[in-house]
Amino acid sequence: MPLTLAPQNDRPWQKPAEWWPRLASATAGIEPPFGVVAVEALAANAHDMLQRAQGTPIRVASKSVRVRGVLDAVLALPGFRGILAYTLPEALWLAETHDDVVVGYPTADHLAIAKLASDEKLASRVTLMVDSFTQLDLIDAVAPPSQRATIRLCLELDASYRNPVLGHVGVRRSPIHEVAEAASVAAAIVKRPGFRLVGMMGYEAQVAGVGNQGLGNVAIRAMQKASSAELRERRGAAVAAVRKVAELEFVNGGGTGSLESTHDDPSVTEIAAGSGLFGPLLFDGYEHFQPAPAASFAMSVVRRPSADIATVLGGGWIASGPPGQDRLPRPVWPEGLKYLSREEAGEVQTPVQGDAARDLKVGDRVWFRHVKAGELSEHLNEFVLVEDGRIVDRMPTYRGEGKAFL
Repeated sequence: MPLTLAPQNDRPWQKPAEWWPRLASATAGIEPPFGVVAVEALAANAHDMLQRAQGTPIRVASKSVRVRGVLDAVLALPGFRGILAYTLPEALWLAETHDDVVVGYPTADHLAIAKLASDEKLASRVTLMVDSFTQLDLIDAVAPPSQRATIRLCLELDASYRNPVLGHVGVRRSPIHEVAEAASVAAAIVKRPGFRLVGMMGYEAQVAGVGNQGLGNVAIRAMQKASSAELRERRGAAVAAVRKVAELEFVNGGGTGSLESTHDDPSVTEIAAGSGLFGPLLFDGYEHFQPAPAASFAMSVVRRPSADIATVLGGGWIASGPPGQDRLPRPVWPEGLKYLSREEAGEVQTPVQGDAARDLKVGDRVWFRHVKAGELSEHLNEFVLVEDGRIVDRMPTYRGEGKAFL
């Protein structure tokens, strides 16, 4: 049966001493390592995201999920619309069953471009991201305009914050930062045969992807407020300028962490978000929302090297980004476990220490949460779906369907 995500009134995950044993009991017959998606938590996160977006449609960022069954369930909810893919091969695969897929990053995949260009149906469903003419030149070299379907394009605006004191704040994405640059590139795209400019995008990573909870993050909150105000004015002007030369179908912005502020930008017609569905550790550090821990994974204890140390097999599922403690998965059950500083989360074994470790026996499970949402799916062939304390389904990840896009 298709997964359905109904609104939730209860918040059982707020009582860890009941929540984690409940998941453990439901999955007692499954051998680790395995991943779990708690349906109640997933549903609560999806509806919370819709509430935070306040009516602005949410385009689901597929890289933050990487499970087709979950993508389908979320897109069945009114308020979610379209997919933001992370590679063109993935977009082509998803476009077999979905009619609105935007590729969130430029592509240089010659074979995938050739496939897109040769198929009118796929070309009508997939939109490519661009920020320079060299990307257009590459597409033309693979498939000349006279020999291909019209390619739909989305122009990316650099949404980073440039401050005289802080310098460049944000991620290094598009080179198009100023309004005049966006207008000039858009005008040139419109004149090129074989392309149609249908969208704009500006991802404010410094707002959407940076935690801001607590007294120690006053400066971050101030930066985010200033950045949102600056971007609202600049993005609005850039969109207005581009609309003078192209009939845009959509203007995409934001992310899970900035649903509220991106919604307040009248130039934005949709918000890209996905990580908030699984509620990874990354979002534990945000002040204005607290997603439920919908996705988690379990590992087996296989050694007892000392009285206060238990060693699980595997566990080193490190998140991407700047190396550091904040990229490590966190043992969350039993409570009170911590890593050994000289080993931490290892590829083949992960020792955990603490009073709770004294009670762990060989064969017991330790539950972890991952830092970044979709990356957990790359380690698993499937997720076990648990609802109301019982297994209701199993869903293959991209990896379980034989797909590893990036």
